[in-house]
Amino acid sequence: MSTEQASTSAGQLLSVQNIRKSFSLNAVLKGISLDVAPGEILALVGGNGAGKSTLMKIIMGIYTQDGGDIYIKGEHVVLNKPAQALAKGIYMVPQEPLLFPNMTVEENITIGFSQNKAELHRELVATMDEIGWHLNLTRRASSLSIAEQQLVEILRGLLRHAQILILDEPTSALTFDEVESLFKCVRDLQSKGIGIIYITHRLTEVFELATHVAIMRDGIIAVKGAVSDFTREDLVRGLLPPDMDACKDGGCPVPTAVDYTKAPVLELQNFGGYGFSGINLKIYPGEILGMAGVVGAGRTELATTIFGMDKVLGGKVLLNGRDITGLKTRAVIQAGLNYVPEDRHLNGLFKISDVACNTSSALLGDGSLGKFLLNRKKEQALTQRYVDDFRTKITGQEQAVGSLSGGNQQKVVIARSLSTSPRVIILDEPTRGIDAAARGDVYRIIHQLRDQGVSILLISSDMEEIVELADRAVTVFQGRVNGEFKGADINQDRLMAAAFGVSEEKVASGS
Repeated sequence: MSTEQASTSAGQLLSVQNIRKSFSLNAVLKGISLDVAPGEILALVGGNGAGKSTLMKIIMGIYTQDGGDIYIKGEHVVLNKPAQALAKGIYMVPQEPLLFPNMTVEENITIGFSQNKAELHRELVATMDEIGWHLNLTRRASSLSIAEQQLVEILRGLLRHAQILILDEPTSALTFDEVESLFKCVRDLQSKGIGIIYITHRLTEVFELATHVAIMRDGIIAVKGAVSDFTREDLVRGLLPPDMDACKDGGCPVPTAVDYTKAPVLELQNFGGYGFSGINLKIYPGEILGMAGVVGAGRTELATTIFGMDKVLGGKVLLNGRDITGLKTRAVIQAGLNYVPEDRHLNGLFKISDVACNTSSALLGDGSLGKFLLNRKKEQALTQRYVDDFRTKITGQEQAVGSLSGGNQQKVVIARSLSTSPRVIILDEPTRGIDAAARGDVYRIIHQLRDQGVSILLISSDMEEIVELADRAVTVFQGRVNGEFKGADINQDRLMAAAFGVSEEKVASGS
């Protein structure tokens, strides 16, 4: 360790310097440097794909960096596995608590310890008394709220004498009262000298809770410093790419006008479900409606509820004037709406089945490919049509979908949804995890659908994607639509500001 590096990390609980990480040819972290001091709450903010998760996994010893150094209390460390990070006092509370539901609170906290149970119990009670937390240690984990589960996760870390806590989107599933309780707990930990990395998409939380902030964008730290040195608008600008001003003076083309005098194809009336409420939207014939927002805003929950996968808690969904509220997925598809899910691996593909099977699977049972036995010729003709139209790279229709590249898998998922000839299609993060060439093909497919009169709800965290494709855009913030933009008014600064709950007027004025 050089004298300069020792000087930089002195007095810090955690110091990461010039951390670099690539996966194949994709550089994810491009020289990240961050410090966390005792009693400091560092808010780490960045869009999807900025590199936050990769950085945290390196700090936790899950990944090994390609270059750069990590220091704990001024000591240079090499973290090759999570046990080493835990031994150095680093603990990460995941966004979704990982508890054993049939075990008690105490059993969940003390699992993995080899020392005497009575000693552990006394230490746990003393830890809770010191912080002022009160949890019934005999309760089953299955009876805990999400906020209480997070407290259990934090206590796991404290019992392991963690001095550096990483909280990953801790309020994404909490009520207002639970958020207030969590903030009090975090401040209690801060007062004990614990350093906290607080990952969030909510800029209001940065100013309410954090002492310092760092903005990650495309594998770099774009902005960092004391929270008191920044406004919300400063942080929004830090989230935007350097060349985002290209659309400000009319430089971006205005899409062909949609006829808004026609009746809407899809209409949501005061629609509510788990994670969102009071949604009022109309999508018109041949329109691409972009829906922007950050993780946890409720966009995917809205899509799955429309599609009949989740329970409707209020309001109506009208498709071509017909009420399809609460119908099962099969009935929704038959009515003329289909959905390309955000996670193609979890919900979009039969990975061990072939391309033909995956393409035709949405039609099974409706008689179009045979009433009793599958008509292989029809299936092959259908599959080949989409393979040709989408330029899908396969060795043959019998190739297992799991062996295709991400972009070609995505084309198969889209083909399956289009095979039902929908009037409306919901595309949820359609280009996530695919390369630039495949992204261009997906964009071409989307434009073709629009030209054919298909209406599209395009859900994306990529603001540039919304700007490029959408005729009209809405933003969703904490489960509600909080902004609407048309034509040339759709640009990255407005979308980013609204997605993070900052008014576009403030951003435009710089006040």
